[in-house]
Amino acid sequence: MAERKLSSTNYFNQAFLENKCPLNELLFLLSKRWMTEILFCVEEGNNRFTGIRDELQYISDHILSDRLRLLETNGFINRQTIDGPPAGVQYILTERGTELCGLLEGMCDFASAHAGASSLADTCNK
Repeated sequence: MAERKLSSTNYFNQAFLENKCPLNELLFLLSKRWMTEILFCVEEGNNRFTGIRDELQYISDHILSDRLRLLETNGFINRQTIDGPPAGVQYILTERGTELCGLLEGMCDFASAHAGASSLADTCNK
């Protein structure tokens, strides 16, 4: 992913908003494509890389790996190595991630209830 130039107006605007309220930083993180869907997959117990990739059939390995890393870095999931056949990695929601999923589900309910005839009502079907 291309990083934003540190001298750009967009960078300064984003930094200002993030410093003004932590919610802006969270919304910026969650606005990345696939982020909430990955969280919901892990919440539902689909916690292996291949399982998430299969459920989100159009996501690339590169993007899935990046999003999982961001979720881990921000404390929403933990990455655990599994010994034995089959060896691998699984992702588990942290307490913080579980709390966030609850808030996101509430937002999905709100969007569904208030979207009327718009396409928003269909976007939160897990």
